[in-house]
Amino acid sequence: MDRAVNSDPVDTAHTGRQRWRNWIGFWLLGLCNNFAYVVMLSAAHDILQKQESQNATTPTPAPNGTNIEISNRSRYDCSPVSTAAVLLADILPTLLIKFTAPFYIHKVPYGFRVLVCFFTAVVSFLMVSFSSTILMSIFGVIFASISSGLGELSFLSLSVFFSRDVLSGWGSGTGAAGVAGALLYSAFTQAGLTPQVTLWIMLVVPVILAVSYFFLLVFPSSFPQWRRHQEAHSTSRVVNSQERRPLIEEETDTDEDAETTREEQEDNNIRPLSFTDQIYIIKGLLKFIIPLGVVYFAEYFINQGLLELLYFPDSRLSHAEQYRWYQTLYQIGVFVSRTSLVCFKIRKIFLMSLLQCLNAVLLGLAVYYQFLPNPWVVFIIILYEGLLGGAAYVNTFFFIREETAKREREFAMAAASVGDSLGIALSAAATFPVHHYFCSL
Repeated sequence: MDRAVNSDPVDTAHTGRQRWRNWIGFWLLGLCNNFAYVVMLSAAHDILQKQESQNATTPTPAPNGTNIEISNRSRYDCSPVSTAAVLLADILPTLLIKFTAPFYIHKVPYGFRVLVCFFTAVVSFLMVSFSSTILMSIFGVIFASISSGLGELSFLSLSVFFSRDVLSGWGSGTGAAGVAGALLYSAFTQAGLTPQVTLWIMLVVPVILAVSYFFLLVFPSSFPQWRRHQEAHSTSRVVNSQERRPLIEEETDTDEDAETTREEQEDNNIRPLSFTDQIYIIKGLLKFIIPLGVVYFAEYFINQGLLELLYFPDSRLSHAEQYRWYQTLYQIGVFVSRTSLVCFKIRKIFLMSLLQCLNAVLLGLAVYYQFLPNPWVVFIIILYEGLLGGAAYVNTFFFIREETAKREREFAMAAASVGDSLGIALSAAATFPVHHYFCSL
């Protein structure tokens, strides 16, 4: 009754506008954080191709845009091209950041983190655009990986200061980045622009990221923008026994506005997490990290190790066109499922990891026995693969936020982000020998 009497339509409309601003802000942050990386990596491959072709004698084009210098005698129309340097430059910096940063990143204010993401993204664009050697291109990939990894970890942690619906905005934006990044880069280059000029145009992306963060988001009053968390809270306060809750706990309060206000009032009573607390939280997060890692392991095992081998010579589509459609449909599936959080949630992440493993086994058998009739069947499977991967990502972080105690939530979101990168890194280790084996047949 009191809520009805005291509710103000103007305040309600104002709150609604703030939520929309924050949702759009996180959508743009997700888009720019991944978009810059997708575009930059595509350009790096183009430049690597150009640099390698200067020394190549009889290069053979592969579906991923690389060139090889050896003859192709495989029945799979592939060649064991070593892209380990680019792959390691892609994975290792992000993995290192996600493994270590949750333990110290709280000492770095969010404003400074975003500035680091902005400057490293700009440096990656410029390094790759002006690259004259393979090593310089690889360093460009490294800077993009730092920007993307630090950005993902920071923005996921940042989401706990806002209403829970911003996670759907972030997920949708990251999904859109894969589709928009690849399409726009291809459109610019096919329009006659060089990769270098295209990258100069794409410098607007980190600018949009910075503008979205500093000018679009509406931060709560207690948010520590330019100061450390320890300065935002009084460390002399003692945590009440009610606050020492287990890691995974169901929250029954459905009134999100009241919950947000209450949590802001409790901020002054929250002490920083100790190292023991952090280890305890990570143990509880394993039920989320392991399934997410398995999903990404199977997903990238398919994308990096099997897709190039799924070639149908009788199709009207060339090998390169088939491969391009595989990647496009995968990105569309990821975008759709990462946007689905606004419609429904899926709690059983382990089920999606199992289904993704079945996809990997099915496509692995299809490569070996070649029993699939045409690429259209693969198109459907790849779209389904993208749907599973995107759904696993957004639902993992949604339920971590929902089921984690208030004082542990920010650290938990950052720590759990290692799951996808760890799965990708492990899949890379497994992919190269498998890919080499098939290409040698």
